[in-house]
Amino acid sequence: MDWEQFETQLKQDQSAVEAALHAQFQDSARYADLTEAMEYSLLAGGKRIRPVLTLECCRLCGGDPEAALNFACGVEMIHTYSLIHDDLPAMDDDDLRRGWPTNHKVYGEATAILAGDGLLTAAFQALAGAKLPAERVVEAVACLAKEAGPEGMVGGQALDMAGEGRALTRKELELLQSLKTGALISAAAELGCIAAGGTAEQRAAVRTYAQCLGRAFQIQDDILDVTGTAEELGKPTGSDQVNEKSTFVTALGLEESHALVHRLTDQAEAALEGFDQPEFLIQLAQSLAQRRK
Repeated sequence: MDWEQFETQLKQDQSAVEAALHAQFQDSARYADLTEAMEYSLLAGGKRIRPVLTLECCRLCGGDPEAALNFACGVEMIHTYSLIHDDLPAMDDDDLRRGWPTNHKVYGEATAILAGDGLLTAAFQALAGAKLPAERVVEAVACLAKEAGPEGMVGGQALDMAGEGRALTRKELELLQSLKTGALISAAAELGCIAAGGTAEQRAAVRTYAQCLGRAFQIQDDILDVTGTAEELGKPTGSDQVNEKSTFVTALGLEESHALVHRLTDQAEAALEGFDQPEFLIQLAQSLAQRRK
């Protein structure tokens, strides 16, 4: 698969995800400005890496990506809720997200909290509505609940807040990242495999791929927080330093951080060796390692 073919497939996946996300709350009851606030953040764009991973891991494991769309939407709802809450004054206190004012800046803190809560619960409603065998739906709900909850993403956020103002060791950083960022990326890949009815071996392989991808993604984020611009990223830069947070850049330096991104990308690619057509996911890993936003 050449770069042009990769870009075409990526855009097709992103378009399918966007259409599915736009349809999520069309028939829902609307109370005050809650649904509007939910959609404000959910439909604000972004790379949609997590739902794309769900679709492509489903395809990789021999399934129909369209059947995984509900799972993909659920993952993106969880991701979006986490961003809304992460931006709150009690957390990172950010004013911009994807180039737009953060949710609480537009709707106020109370509505932003409720918008996050609404997306979190709606995510599992989306999973439950998937037209797949019941055992796959149950397995998907269990997977996402674990990786998004206190043993996963939420636990990582707790470690992130607890680590402010002190230097973390590399081991502590790796644990924090594996939970805060890596857990949901891993869940996204695993949900695709579950939707396809993949084997235990396939699920283990996509989990390894996603864990390496997630770590590389976070390290590249840390690099861009130092080297990028607010215009490129659509959010303030230097926030890690302002919030006195340890990052891979502060622990390892820029040069070693860059080198680690490339090593992890190689490891992600190696995890897919047992699959017949892993080219898209290999290109995805390479593109994320080289991104500037």
